[in-house]
This record gives sequence, structure tokens and C-alpha cells, in this order.
Amino acid sequence: MSARPKDDLYGRYQDATTAHRGHKGSCTTCTDTERCPTGRGLFETFTRLQDAYLKRHQRS
Repeated sequence: MSARPKDDLYGRYQDATTAHRGHKGSCTTCTDTERCPTGRGLFETFTRLQDAYLKRHQRS
């Protein structure tokens, strides 16, 4: 199997998921309802990419 291109939407979505979960697991400030500035940015990126990915696949 070949490596996925970095501009692949699914890959970027998964990378954002990993970054968000990693930060949330180590940040003492972030909760499920409140996030530090870094956590907020990571969560916003994750949700934006997740929405784009799901929207793309709902059209299929």
C-alpha cells in the first residue's frame, strides 16, 4: 500500500484527530467543554476537517 498524499482530506482529518487527542490527553487545562487557546485551535481544525470529510462522503 502506498503512503497517502499529505493533501488528502482524510489524511489531514486523521492527523488533526491525532493532534487534538494528544493535546487533550496531556493538557491540564482542557476539558470536554473548555479548552486552552492551543486546544481550541486544534479542536477547531479537527471539527472543520471532520465536517468537510463527512460532507464530501455524504454526496457519494
